[in-house]
Amino acid sequence: MKIIRRLSLIVLLFVICLGAFVYFFLRSQGMFREPQYDQDRPTDLKVKMPAVLVFDKTNGFIHKDAIPAANEMLSQLAKKNGWSLYHTDNAAVHNVEDLSKFQTVIWNNVSGDVLTEPQRQAFKAYLSNGGGFVALHASGGDPKYAWDWYVKDLIKAQFKGHPLFPQKQSGTLVVESPDDPIVAHLPSRWVMDDEWYSFDKSPRPGVEVLLSIDETSYSPKMAGTDISMGSDHPMIWKHCLGNGRALYSALGHYAEIYRDMNYSRLVEQSIIWASGKSGAPCKASVAN
Repeated sequence: MKIIRRLSLIVLLFVICLGAFVYFFLRSQGMFREPQYDQDRPTDLKVKMPAVLVFDKTNGFIHKDAIPAANEMLSQLAKKNGWSLYHTDNAAVHNVEDLSKFQTVIWNNVSGDVLTEPQRQAFKAYLSNGGGFVALHASGGDPKYAWDWYVKDLIKAQFKGHPLFPQKQSGTLVVESPDDPIVAHLPSRWVMDDEWYSFDKSPRPGVEVLLSIDETSYSPKMAGTDISMGSDHPMIWKHCLGNGRALYSALGHYAEIYRDMNYSRLVEQSIIWASGKSGAPCKASVAN
């Protein structure tokens, strides 16, 4: 009996230690935090047209490798195209006056609930009045949102999971709009390694899907749970929102993706489209 009690105690201590390790590891990645909301506007905002806002606040999981890699890519694209780029993690930049200075707003792996109600309303007004929006990876991949409009009207789909064991897998992306400048440079079937998001449903109808993924090319299981979407599994799509333009890319968990020339060009063309410099004009056909 003493041996059994000792073994039980050892097992219990192991479980406690393992649980503590997992908790503190996840906390170091940004989990289990109370949201922090910004109230004071940035004081150093000086841009000239054409201007691009890059926003990367995290109140949830922190993509510690992807965020700086994406910021570096975006800085290079700004320099190449002559964009005046302003980067911040201060959510208070989402106000009517400051947003009016930008043609496009890019959310770089934003996570968690980040905007106050006045900031939400300013952002909605910016988009409906003709602003552009590009959301990268985690910006549409949080398991739970406090802002239904963001999911239902802006992103158009709810993230439900990604593969685990293994998390990083080779997958085949299928170009669905080969004549669109955003993806025209890609092969019809583009093979790359990433963490592949699944959603509760397809964002169709109401969006133009640029890239989807062939689920037969990887294993859409999350720790044994089937998270497949079937034959309609979009990964990058765009749509109009009022007079504004919105594009979401589920790609980009790993830093090397932002160093891939094919993806860099895709994001570049996405920003150009979102800013209204390519494609047909959007019309105010979607309710605010």
